[in-house]
Amino acid sequence: MTIFYALVPAAGFGARMGHELPKQYLPLAGRPMIYHALNALCACPEITTVFVVLSPDDMLFHGYDWSRFGDKLQPLYCGGQTRADTVLNGLLASELEPDDWVLVHDAARPCLTGDHLRKLIAELRDDAVGGILAVKVADTLKRSDAAQRVLCTENREQLWQAQTPQMFRAGLLAQALQQCRAVTDEASAIEAMGLHPKLVAGDASNFKVTYPQDLLMAELLLRERVCV
Repeated sequence: MTIFYALVPAAGFGARMGHELPKQYLPLAGRPMIYHALNALCACPEITTVFVVLSPDDMLFHGYDWSRFGDKLQPLYCGGQTRADTVLNGLLASELEPDDWVLVHDAARPCLTGDHLRKLIAELRDDAVGGILAVKVADTLKRSDAAQRVLCTENREQLWQAQTPQMFRAGLLAQALQQCRAVTDEASAIEAMGLHPKLVAGDASNFKVTYPQDLLMAELLLRERVCV
């Protein structure tokens, strides 16, 4: 039987936000930001358990009310120094079977929806490698020189912007991350093994909150969904 799990690395700080709180705990639509990602994952009926991987010295998580998620939400206090370390530590601590699917999702992508998850799972559940949500690049891309002057314009025809969740078999992903730690997403580790993850078309609403102005955009989008 195919089993799906979710894993949310949440051991980082998010220094670009310029805030004392770790980014995942910044207030957003009346909740800590991470709540919205966890809510979408826990609401997905195909996902058995949602693991949130926290720093070993995280003192904030249990200060919030997560009771609505019941036992489906499982915190793991084994986060590492990098995202790759945190995801790998979470995979090892969760003791999943090698063939189990794992959907790794950013805590800072609070606008994930059930439709995003259903599409990702439907397109990848029988895939030999796995894949990621992504959107085709729409803007014109410029490469700069050291003086921040345009060096050239890049061809965007086959360029995609990676999103999360990124969905791979637990055993394959653990092996990939053990072999290649210097990556910023899970797909890069899979690619380093010579494999080719599938790109599943998402949409721009599943953006990553990186800068303070992104919080306002996420707030507007989340409140608009509640009103619909």
